[in-house]
Amino acid sequence: MIRILGIETSCDETAASVVALGEGEPQILSSVVLSQIEEHAAFGGVVPEIAARAHVEALDGIVEAALADAGTSLAEIDAVAATAGPGLVGGLIVGLMTAKAIAAAAHKPLIAVNHLEGHALTARLTDGLSFPYLLLLVSGGHTQILLVRGVGDYQRWATTIDDALGEAFDKTAKMLGLPYPGGPSVEKAAASGDATRFAFPRPMKGEARPDFSFSGLKTAVRQAATEIAPLSEQDVADICASFQAAVSDALGDRVARALARFRGEYPNVKTPALVVAGGVAANKTIRATLEALCRDNGFDFVAPPHALCTDNAAMIAWAGIERMRAGLVEPDAMDFVPRSRWPLDSVSAPVVGSGRRGAKA
Repeated sequence: MIRILGIETSCDETAASVVALGEGEPQILSSVVLSQIEEHAAFGGVVPEIAARAHVEALDGIVEAALADAGTSLAEIDAVAATAGPGLVGGLIVGLMTAKAIAAAAHKPLIAVNHLEGHALTARLTDGLSFPYLLLLVSGGHTQILLVRGVGDYQRWATTIDDALGEAFDKTAKMLGLPYPGGPSVEKAAASGDATRFAFPRPMKGEARPDFSFSGLKTAVRQAATEIAPLSEQDVADICASFQAAVSDALGDRVARALARFRGEYPNVKTPALVVAGGVAANKTIRATLEALCRDNGFDFVAPPHALCTDNAAMIAWAGIERMRAGLVEPDAMDFVPRSRWPLDSVSAPVVGSGRRGAKA
């Protein structure tokens, strides 16, 4: 039995979890997540200084609660895993330094985990997925398609050349006067809107280059809103529905290319899978587009439960277990320095302008 305490503080959730793996299926013994949405709502986005201070105030109690919920003591933990990047450096420092202190005091190994690897491996925790598979990561800070070949073995196939998709949702909501976080607000407004009213662009659709772009779409939304201001409630709904439709079409085009490439490179994989993770994956319109795309191309569509798609510590603890089993625990992890940018694929060249927060390259 391997039991690992995971800590996640890369953005605006303070989280701790205990995950165990024995001879059977893995078990999430506890998962405690404290959201900071209320602290940041007035600003329409995450304020790094406020996030870091909130992590300092909450993390000790969150760790205690995770251990209590798991019925586990530090003596029964085999290692401490903590997000060491990418993300907001202030939050990363809080989480990683706390993990170092716990590991040192309890005489346990420390595992520095890449936040993106946590997302990449979650489907193996929830669905027992085998390698290789594709990962579409769509969140406030990341928009990528990754080939997941094994633990520590990733290849980036596509990334954003400007804004992350979640950021585009947040900024669209802010332009339209909708509350933060933007994703749920835009989706709610779009439910009563006309998706055909505004002919917004489908960024990168049809291009051979596999990457994403959302800056131009965001600009088109601003122009449309300015032209018909002041906006009625129906105007806002129609803009949101048209924006959401454009995003879904653009994502579908990009992902379709990745599915075809996977088929070409791995013809012997009988049941190929597309894993979707990140908060934006909860959007019903986007999910329906991706599910239909997978169905039409013979791929399994795998989306972990929403609580494990967004930022959480269970995925960090699980990544720690995966790395421990693969013999990838660094002996000098106590010297690890938090990284605001930390690409999973260290071979592919960085993309200029790729994202605003975290490592998109």
